[in-house]
Amino acid sequence: MAEELEIPERPSWDEYFMNIAGLVAKRSTCIRRQVGAVLVRDRRVLATGYNGAPTGLRHCLDLGCLRKQHNIPSGERHELCRGLHAEQNAIIQAALHGVSVKDAVLYCTNHPCIICAKMIINAGIRSILIQDGYRDAMAEEILQEAGVEVHPT
Repeated sequence: MAEELEIPERPSWDEYFMNIAGLVAKRSTCIRRQVGAVLVRDRRVLATGYNGAPTGLRHCLDLGCLRKQHNIPSGERHELCRGLHAEQNAIIQAALHGVSVKDAVLYCTNHPCIICAKMIINAGIRSILIQDGYRDAMAEEILQEAGVEVHPT
């Protein structure tokens, strides 16, 4: 009689998509923090994004980190960075390819900042699952006010 193989436990959908976000984060070109984001609707990946410089521009890996050079604390002065955030890149990639993210779920390795939170709200994303990251009190407040659910995984 054939021996039965032990089948590993399948990840839940949330674990599956968060694992994808973790893999996407490995493409990041940020020296300080690697972040990955995946936009999902109906258990289908719509778009992914990681933090890094815009297409065609030199990366912080090559130039060094402006924020580090000026001792800017994490979560402050977002405009003083060459890179886009993972959430921004995921939304932009969806738009670039004509994919609506209305009612999507965002899986992100870090909690969104205030800038990303505003974009998430206006993009119509309905919920966010986060793995980790710094908290931005204002981002948390506006996401709650807009009815965007945020859950840790």
